[in-house]
Amino acid sequence: MEDVQPLHAEAREQASAHVDQLTKPLGSLGRLEKLAVQLAAITGEPFPVVTPPGILVFAADHGVAAEGVSAYPQEVTAQMVANFAHGGAAINVFGRQIGALLHVVDVGVAVDVEAPGVWTKKVRLGTASMLREWAMSREEAEACVQAGFASAEAVIAEGARLLIVGEMGIGNTTASSAMLAALTKAEPDQLVGRGTGVCDEKWEKKKAVVKEALSLHQPDASDPLDVLAKVGGLEIGAMAGAILAAASHRVPVLLDGFITTVAALLAVRLCPAAGDYLVAGHRSQEPGHTFVLSVLEKEPLVDLELRLGEGSGAAVAFPIVEAATRMLREMATFASAGVSNQ
Repeated sequence: MEDVQPLHAEAREQASAHVDQLTKPLGSLGRLEKLAVQLAAITGEPFPVVTPPGILVFAADHGVAAEGVSAYPQEVTAQMVANFAHGGAAINVFGRQIGALLHVVDVGVAVDVEAPGVWTKKVRLGTASMLREWAMSREEAEACVQAGFASAEAVIAEGARLLIVGEMGIGNTTASSAMLAALTKAEPDQLVGRGTGVCDEKWEKKKAVVKEALSLHQPDASDPLDVLAKVGGLEIGAMAGAILAAASHRVPVLLDGFITTVAALLAVRLCPAAGDYLVAGHRSQEPGHTFVLSVLEKEPLVDLELRLGEGSGAAVAFPIVEAATRMLREMATFASAGVSNQ
């Protein structure tokens, strides 16, 4: 965290001045111009490059799934990890489309996953049910953050110029809602959504579980690792660690949906400077996502009514980010094109 530096002022100024010299009316490319300047400030390069992107999908199970808060059984987590490994999930399709370096990381699936290419950094076999005990120990909370940090450093070493983090874990919208309520002191009823599409009865159960777990454990909002340990998830901690690693290397992070953005909030609470390295890819249908985006002061690039996770929404939004950088690098200036700007 000590390696996360402020945004690069000189690169930002150079990019901003260059944008104003491109063959277009001032400000006519709107948020693309602001995005291009932000990426220059993040990377320290007046003409930043974001290809290839790196995608890390972190997988872990949640003990709270046993409380009836999800539409799917816990076994789906391991099954989907195998699907990722064989290239059949949405994030694989979208990742191939954008030429991403994609890796799946097991930080806490409840069973051993035998699938090709999965990075195994298992901290424990899923969390405990937050309704009955802490989700994990503080030492395990630190370990999953460190696992995410190491994973991001590995994909950056492969050549990733932008990072997308995604997740898989049945029950993880419950953990994310509990973490968000604990970190912000917001009312759970405002944050808890239907996740994978639970019925009304399970939705009410999910809200009650989050409220009871918060009342039982009283997580300390001023201590992010305490919140993670008591009501969090292993993959959520890992995504936070990956975000911190990216920021420490001046690599921009393109956020996905609700769970990823809660992980980003955790990272920012651990290291406030990391917030400058975040770009919101899309707005999820989860009610808590709009709230956490507002807390982070981020405006998403698109709103396609997605609620899948996996990093899928960020991957779909990535071409917009690439377009902003290509605008900087490839558009002619008034001077180079011989076009009058008077």
